[in-house]
Amino acid sequence: MTRMTITRRHCLAGLAAGLPLSLARPARAAAPELTFDDLYSSFSALGLEFSGKVKALTGQPIRMKGFMAPPLKAEAKFFVLTQIPMALCPFCSTDADWPDNILVVYLARKQTFTRPNEPIEARGVLERGSWTDPDTGFVSQLRLREARYERA
Repeated sequence: MTRMTITRRHCLAGLAAGLPLSLARPARAAAPELTFDDLYSSFSALGLEFSGKVKALTGQPIRMKGFMAPPLKAEAKFFVLTQIPMALCPFCSTDADWPDNILVVYLARKQTFTRPNEPIEARGVLERGSWTDPDTGFVSQLRLREARYERA
């Protein structure tokens, strides 16, 4: 992730142009957006294959829109982002059962969960590959780490 440094020169140039200080700063690039259709490129005998876009964005901040599945428990540090609203959490016992239309979101800090039928946008660092959460046993193939979300 690139870090934008605000210099005195940026501030003075913006102020000289009559811009308020908040607009004098250089624009920060928006995180690329993934959609559920972008996640996988094919199905094979070995299962789902991640798309080139997912492979290229792994380890980088991204944003993704969807719906929050009902959490496993109220104090969970993660939730499942789904393509469509769900009444039940799509908990998987093995990565072979991994559906192609969900993404696990691990929160950077505690947030209040939202209703399952409310569209949200999650932002975080994309991580891929089979991983088992040591606290819950939840198995995932694709995750957002250090994430946050807001209404879409």
